[in-house]
Amino acid sequence: MMPLTALARPYLCDRSRPEMPRRFFRKFTLKRERLAQQWYLAPFAHLLHDPQLWGIRRRNVLPSVALGLFVAYLPFPGHMLVAALLALALRINIPIAALSTLVSNPLTIGPMYYFAFQFGELLLGLPPRPFAFELSLTWMMDGFVYIWQPLLLGCVLLGAILSVSGYLVLNLIWHASISDYLAKKRRKAAAKSVSKN
Repeated sequence: MMPLTALARPYLCDRSRPEMPRRFFRKFTLKRERLAQQWYLAPFAHLLHDPQLWGIRRRNVLPSVALGLFVAYLPFPGHMLVAALLALALRINIPIAALSTLVSNPLTIGPMYYFAFQFGELLLGLPPRPFAFELSLTWMMDGFVYIWQPLLLGCVLLGAILSVSGYLVLNLIWHASISDYLAKKRRKAAAKSVSKN
């Protein structure tokens, strides 16, 4: 059976793609110097010098992406802010954690929550009910009581699955790209030594 890193290599060897994941993620990082000049960030200036919060290293990026993907599935607003605050508490890359929450957007949020609700309903063993919207306080109280448990359970579990999957896939791509990059460097060094001789 072919190893997973070998399966990822054809994608990474394409010249139109960046050779290293760090170069890809560097495009999305914020410039600390520009942030330091913003008056409203003055109380947080000491955080701008912490390399853990801004660094583009595998140990910072992978957990940041995983955190952002998990938070994106949670059924409440303010995903970017929540991901940024959690990244700050965990001392991982803040911008990447915040940007990873964008998998939840106006195009994807409906299907994500629908499948989360269906999954939670299945796990709790609740009988399926037809959905009928009614603009009344009674419906909102009854509907919320029925919906929140399966929705929250489904969101947490599917968010965890998405988070772990994103972490593993990105880790695989990162390792494959590094090994490909090192192999290219070795080939160049070997070619130089042969041309010198």
